[in-house]
Amino acid sequence: MQILALDASTDSCAVALGDGAHWAERAENAGQRHSELLLPMVRALLAEARLDLAALGGIAFGAGPGSFTGLRIACGVAQGLALGANLPVVGVTTLEAMAETARQKSGRTRVIAALDARMREVYVAAYEHDGLRWRVVLEPAVATPGEAPLPPGDSWTGVGNGFAAYPALRERFRGALAGCDEGILPTAVAIGSLALPRFAAGEGVPAREAAPLYVRHRVALTTAERAAGMRL
Repeated sequence: MQILALDASTDSCAVALGDGAHWAERAENAGQRHSELLLPMVRALLAEARLDLAALGGIAFGAGPGSFTGLRIACGVAQGLALGANLPVVGVTTLEAMAETARQKSGRTRVIAALDARMREVYVAAYEHDGLRWRVVLEPAVATPGEAPLPPGDSWTGVGNGFAAYPALRERFRGALAGCDEGILPTAVAIGSLALPRFAAGEGVPAREAAPLYVRHRVALTTAERAAGMRL
């Protein structure tokens, strides 16, 4: 089964097309240009593979947490494409996608994923791989670096730009971490890899039921916060 996977949850804009064994991917540092880049990337991958949307098994997207605007763009594009082609949709948690990226990159199976949530906070979750799938140890949450929830035990690998943005976060997890890879972000390939078994199990939903996972529910900044350069 071939599926399409999209992600716009961070500054990166990424699309992947594949069946689990082979993936074609396009990714670019988009800044604020996700809405301009996402659809052309999709069209380019489909053209290269000589596939129509209707031939796919479904469309996956990075549901969040992450950039509010990026999450809405990825969800909206996934919904629009899926509705027109009558395809199911799966939203994948971006923090779990970071854990999957770490596993694919270096075999990590105990991962604390942390994304910079701006406003001096992080999105954080912990996952453990049992050889078949990821198990949630700590559900996605938003917290200040010094108050992030602690997973049980040790030998965890910290991943994500939350550790780069806030040294206090590494200090918070000091007793639990065996290592840290601050450069890992969600990828479209990881999102697709996590979505494939869910499509195979019939867990895809109709386009109209797809929704972002915000975790933080603030949708606007105060005037003072905007003046200080804060971003959601």
